[in-house]
Formats: sequence, C-alpha cells, structure tokens
Amino acid sequence: MVYGMPTKLIDKPSALPAKAQGEKLNCWEFLRCGREPGGEKALELCVCPAAVFSAIPDGKYNNGDCLGRRCWRLAGTLCNNKVQGTFAKKIETCRQCLFYLKVKAEEGEDFVE
Repeated sequence: MVYGMPTKLIDKPSALPAKAQGEKLNCWEFLRCGREPGGEKALELCVCPAAVFSAIPDGKYNNGDCLGRRCWRLAGTLCNNKVQGTFAKKIETCRQCLFYLKVKAEEGEDFVE
C-alpha cells in the first residue's frame, strides 16, 4: 500500500500552492486534506492538530509551520482519509508515507522524528 498520497490528485505543477515552487511544504499542503484552519474540510473533520499545535516556541520542526512537517508525532492526523491514533500505533505506517520520506530527505541530518 502507498501511504501519503494527496487526497486530491494534482495533474499539473501549476495546481500546487505557490509555496511549493521552492519552499518546503507542510503536510496539509502536500496531502491536500483540507484540515488546515479555514480549509474546506476543517468544519466537517475538525482542524488538524498538526496545523495548530507546536511543542517548541518557534514552531519550526523540520522547517514547517506548527507540526506540519512532523505530523507523525500527533494523534488525530489523517492517513488515507482515516483519523490516526497515537505515535506508537502509527509510526511504522508513517515511516512508509511519501510525505514523511520527503521531509526526511529534505532535512537530511537535521531531520527530527
């Protein structure tokens, strides 16, 4: 099974947010789940904790906003349109996710799991 596929497939690069053209994406931008504040699914599914919570003052784990580039650490994030459980229950699946692998490759030795 392939994890971390965007919920909305993007058929051309111009359909990606302008941020994608060189800046690092947060999970909600890459996966296009719509659960960021103001997102199209935020009212239906609640705002994702990765889009609003941070465990450090500057909120920049892996150079993302809040926990947007460390979503695997939080319960309540989506994977394949299903809300996921705790870190201990989901980390093995997350380690196979395209977004997780992208962040790990982009951050190199500065990657924070």
